[in-house]
Amino acid sequence: MDMNFLDFEQPIAELEAKIDELRFVGDDSKVNISDEIKRLKRKSDVLTRSIFSDLSPWQVAQVARHPQRPYTLDYTEAMCPDFQELHGDRMYADDAAVVGGISRIDGKPVMIIGHQKGRNTKSRVRRNYGMPKPEGYRKALRLMKLAERFGLPILTLIDTPGAYPGVGAEERGQSEAIARNLFVMARLRTPIISVVIGEGGSGGALAIGVGDHLIMLQYSIYSVISPEGCASILWKNAENAEEAAAAMGITAQRLQQLGLVDEVINEPLGGAHRDPEAMAQSLQNSVVANLRKLEAMPMNELLSRRQQRIDSVGRFRDS
Repeated sequence: MDMNFLDFEQPIAELEAKIDELRFVGDDSKVNISDEIKRLKRKSDVLTRSIFSDLSPWQVAQVARHPQRPYTLDYTEAMCPDFQELHGDRMYADDAAVVGGISRIDGKPVMIIGHQKGRNTKSRVRRNYGMPKPEGYRKALRLMKLAERFGLPILTLIDTPGAYPGVGAEERGQSEAIARNLFVMARLRTPIISVVIGEGGSGGALAIGVGDHLIMLQYSIYSVISPEGCASILWKNAENAEEAAAAMGITAQRLQQLGLVDEVINEPLGGAHRDPEAMAQSLQNSVVANLRKLEAMPMNELLSRRQQRIDSVGRFRDS
């Protein structure tokens, strides 16, 4: 796979280009240059580790939006090959920006619901760039109630810039659909694990993010608004997005410090897109372990714990 490098990764890109050139020469040459390739590879790994050990919040946001980053359907393919997608909200349409269905993870039946972006122009348009409309959230709600009825735990995978703000979406009750999901998820009688795998933008993310255990991948982001949107409001200029990202506290580590995130899963060196299989395995291990803990709880205790978790958001101690 050809790797797309971000602006701050250019030193890494230059080294990788040299490695590719040597490999090309090595294929057509009798000279053994494998030692030099290994040396450059080690140098590239050290450089990557150095750069990614000190990313700014804006750089983390860029990694979270990387076009090659694994999306929901990539994880379902890796973790549960028997995934059966279910379609439609039974009221208006099937929103391709939200996917959901029944599968097994490590032999355990589970309902999976997540945002889905596209890989090329055609699929991005069909998926509406991962921005759901009301019918997407109503489809998610239908699947959640189905999971509750059959005693299936729910896994939600969050990756959206936010809910679609178009006129049609507002006419069909965008805000009501999001609010309805928040209300229902708060009291749904089945375990819920939510994972931010890329962007967690505003209520569009929160509409499938209320649950018992919130996980973020190392280079994902979660915020009430995008850095560009925040900058446009505060500075009247989206170019201040980097400054906004730093002020908002959008990174997994910062949100864990604030007590809003329960767990952060480390990504492969350079981000999840560098090794999707390893990332999927790490996510699967965490999901399986947490499902065992949640399913061992009596249902009333689980709901009480969920309510306490929701009530604790936004509380501050007097200094």
